[in-house]
Amino acid sequence: MSVLVYIENRNGTFGKITKELISYAMRIAKDTNSEAVALSIGNVEQEELLRLGQYGIAKILTVTGENCHSRDDQAYSEVIKQAGLAIHANIVILANNFTGKALAPRVAVKLEAGLATAVIGLPESFEPFVIRKKIFSGKAFASIVIETPVSVITLAQNSFGIFESPVEVIIEEFVAVIAPGSIKTQVISSEKASGNVLLTEADIVVSGGRGMKNPDNWGPIEELAALLNAATACSRPVSDEGWRPHTEHVGQTGKVVAPNLYFAMGISGAIQHLAGVNSSRVIVAVNKDPEAPIFTAADYGVVGDVKLILPALIDAVKAFKANS
Repeated sequence: MSVLVYIENRNGTFGKITKELISYAMRIAKDTNSEAVALSIGNVEQEELLRLGQYGIAKILTVTGENCHSRDDQAYSEVIKQAGLAIHANIVILANNFTGKALAPRVAVKLEAGLATAVIGLPESFEPFVIRKKIFSGKAFASIVIETPVSVITLAQNSFGIFESPVEVIIEEFVAVIAPGSIKTQVISSEKASGNVLLTEADIVVSGGRGMKNPDNWGPIEELAALLNAATACSRPVSDEGWRPHTEHVGQTGKVVAPNLYFAMGISGAIQHLAGVNSSRVIVAVNKDPEAPIFTAADYGVVGDVKLILPALIDAVKAFKANS
């Protein structure tokens, strides 16, 4: 009996979600008196893999080769299945991001396993396997019961935390058998989203809505983000108007984010937007309408004109950094 955690690299490096996944897997392994094993697909430098031992993982299976660059979900899910069978995993953990959402159902089918997505904490029990998730856009909770011998789960970002427990790491090459012709995807080229901080991995997000009035007023949003080493984001109406790229759209129909700090500047707070940001640990909202729905979700709220408050906030951050 063991726990398998799939860790996704981006251009050969692991982000915040990987550290959280490993911390989560290690806690489950401890609670079940079993072993946690990480699976990495793709060419990653050994030093980068060894750094993950800082979070308690003692064994990493790595799969390398030409096929690792295909990003083919069917092929990747087959690799995860074979790794799960090889270590007799009874729990398989993935991130609840775009990759995890695509892979988890396929892995569950291949392993004849039950599936729980976007879980928000440790299992309530293991026999039977019961785990919680948010439903109805975060307004309620559901306890999911999995009765199959193997459980496949995806962990919602920022729902567990990162815990250090340094150990020495053993790295083993894992050879997966992929049927010829089974890889249907070929990557011709890839483009990175603009900005220095990946939105879904950011600790701080500065987001703007229609209250910014027009795209020419976006300079302060970008300035505040730069000062805080934050990512920039926007509401759906902003991206639909073409003020900002769709890669910055957060919400139910965009990207789901879970930063430690989320600034909502001139965003009214429609339920679709809140569904994508309500896992943020702290929400700071600025809106001139005191009845705006965003204030029901905000931890801190400022009623006023965002075009006046945002520059004042920027000056305060600059003053704080100058004195610290």
